[in-house]
Amino acid sequence: MKCIKCGTDNNLQDRVANQGRCKNCHHRFAFEPMTMSAKTRFTDQFFAKLLNDLSANNTLYFTQKQLFYLLEKRLAKKERKTDAVGIIGCGLILVVIGFFAIVTAIGWPFIVIGLLVVFFGWLKSQSQPKYPRTLVINQSMTEAWLERWDQANHTPEKFLQQPRQQSIPVNIEPDIATYSFDRLVVCDRAEIAQMLIANNFHFDNNCAVLSITGYPQSIFEPTMQMLRNNPNLQVYGLHDCSPDGMKLLHQLQTDTNWFAQSNVVIADVGLLPRQFMASKRNMPIQVTETSAAAAKALPTEIRQNLLPQELAWLESGNFVELESFTPLRLMQSLNSSIAKSNRNIIESSDQALGGMDLTVENDNDNYFYVIDSFG
Repeated sequence: MKCIKCGTDNNLQDRVANQGRCKNCHHRFAFEPMTMSAKTRFTDQFFAKLLNDLSANNTLYFTQKQLFYLLEKRLAKKERKTDAVGIIGCGLILVVIGFFAIVTAIGWPFIVIGLLVVFFGWLKSQSQPKYPRTLVINQSMTEAWLERWDQANHTPEKFLQQPRQQSIPVNIEPDIATYSFDRLVVCDRAEIAQMLIANNFHFDNNCAVLSITGYPQSIFEPTMQMLRNNPNLQVYGLHDCSPDGMKLLHQLQTDTNWFAQSNVVIADVGLLPRQFMASKRNMPIQVTETSAAAAKALPTEIRQNLLPQELAWLESGNFVELESFTPLRLMQSLNSSIAKSNRNIIESSDQALGGMDLTVENDNDNYFYVIDSFG
């Protein structure tokens, strides 16, 4: 196992003799693979690459749950490859036995069966994870591993702590108060809003970012005052593909703290069941009885805005969390959805939204869906 500081290769004997430290630079190893279960065995280099990939070469902030999902995905892939190697090994043994027994009647059958086993193992190594499936790890395991990493190294620079409640309002200068963003992204959870803001999504796209729970609390009220004064405001709802996520747009429309009795255009940029039902790729879908029960308890006014097959999908317990996507992928898809919604808004002034491929007309004139595939 190589040291992430100096690159020196340390075998198990070296690591034991140096109390878990590098024999060259004495840097502490965060993980000892030989003490971990076979399914969750990884090295410091594996974890360091994971952090680097998740943060896009240390340029993007990420949440703990995004770390959990990417780690789970890669450990599952590693497990599939390990299984594939075992299958291929068994196939090669059969081939070797067949060659030694080539002069007998069983020689060729062993070779043929062995080659088929090798081919099956190769196919397994190339396969994508099937969803829904049993997860390899849980979030508490990720928390423990992250703590070990922090002790041996330091907290990753782009790792976001849980959003803090900051109720003390920030004073807005009068000249700033007259300014307003033309666009607003409302997230169903504070963690997503925090991640977007930390990655300067609001600056790069000239839009405000808030959560439905009122994050960031210190600027929530003055920001809403500025936004309500903008007659050209466009609002985008971003949420999990879950029963709770389906409630976001309805709350934006009916809550007096948001846009009740307003003509503001509200676009649903997902996540929606139809995005995953239509995808030809395996997506990070999970299933729980709790989610199924919550879906069946959705109010009528929310159920009527979903297709029958979407309701059936949710009532089966399926759900997908936004944080199952990396920051880069999530922001790229959000950018694409916003761009599509802008085109829809322009075109809808002359034609019905229902005739367009990527939108579904709703009974409410200022509420429509924008479909952007995450596949």
